Amino acid sequence: MNRRDFVKSATAGFALAGIGSLGTTFINEEKNLNQKGDKIKMAYEWQFNKRPYTDEEAKELLKNVIDAETSDWHYNTHHKGYVTFMNNIEKELETADRSKANGNYSNVGELKRRFTWNHAGALLHDVYWEVMGGDGDTSKGPEVVAAIEKEFGSIDNWKADFKASAVAAKLSGWGVLVYDALYSQRLLNILTDEHHYGAIWGGIPIISLDVFEHAYYHKDGPGRATYIDNFINNLHWGRINDRYKKYVLK
Repeated sequence: MNRRDFVKSATAGFALAGIGSLGTTFINEEKNLNQKGDKIKMAYEWQFNKRPYTDEEAKELLKNVIDAETSDWHYNTHHKGYVTFMNNIEKELETADRSKANGNYSNVGELKRRFTWNHAGALLHDVYWEVMGGDGDTSKGPEVVAAIEKEFGSIDNWKADFKASAVAAKLSGWGVLVYDALYSQRLLNILTDEHHYGAIWGGIPIISLDVFEHAYYHKDGPGRATYIDNFINNLHWGRINDRYKKYVLK
């Protein structure tokens, strides 16, 4: 099986597990032609997904969490950058010399390592933007809130644990509510340092909170706890509920 067939097969498997369809998707482009007019198969192209609101709407909807400049920079520079570099890595992997793979250093090793970094960054940002922009009214998410209350005892207990998880992440990390699909089938609050240290296999992100310093310093300075409170109060429980039903109650 060649690499292209392997990637297609692996992707189909992830999608069945509810992972490949979480956010960022990719397609295979065969539109380019060579000088003879023959089609050239190109590397897979990962898509920079739209937020559920426009850039202008984001300035108003997210203003209590992040300021207008951060909303723009964070989405159109940081988030977009992860997708751009995934595509760059895909292209380089097409010709990478796998015979030189080495545990100390190899080009293919660094490409693979940076691929997971950028993939996790793009996916978690998709969820981050999706769950923001609401009024924090938990009554708009009946199924997911019922599941949270069953697991944590109350929504307030969940908020306290989620906040503690996010505060405890390193200065570049995430707080994430995940559904542990492949092991306990429970809702868990986890923290990840950077994008993926501390993530769990089969954990489907339901809510993700970026606590990299660039996410909040422009508005709140070192006040990470204030930023987290504002994020929780800005959650769109209707979209969170839809996400829960789509990936958990399917």
